Amino acid sequence: MKPRRVLALAGFATVCAVVLSGCSVDTLIWGNDGAQVIQTTENLIKDLASGGTSDLVCEDAEAAEADLSTAKDWEGRSAGEPERFFADYWDEQVPLDPQWNINIEGLPEGATPGDKHPGYVFYRETDDGLCVIDVAWSTLIG
Repeated sequence: MKPRRVLALAGFATVCAVVLSGCSVDTLIWGNDGAQVIQTTENLIKDLASGGTSDLVCEDAEAAEADLSTAKDWEGRSAGEPERFFADYWDEQVPLDPQWNINIEGLPEGATPGDKHPGYVFYRETDDGLCVIDVAWSTLIG
């Protein structure tokens, strides 16, 4: 079978699995928990890009104390890939007890080297769902 045909059949099978199972592509790829992290992040981005605040921030969050900056920093951004929190990589966040982190994709319009932007969001699981416990900022390098 030709590689293009195999690729087309694989794509068709994936679409059929999504349609027949009634679940999203994110759920197929990341599982229910990972898909929830992605959706929560999209909601957070939407809240902050509109210039408002978000009720997704934990009451005791570092993010609540820190400046979540301006709507411009969140405009045009999207949720990346969710991961279970790995303490060996995120020393500063360990005391906050997050269970998940996710990268933020895309850059604000007009971003230039030296600009800071949200790079990762950290979540804690609560009885009410996920809440943001911290945001790690990244610096755009040229």
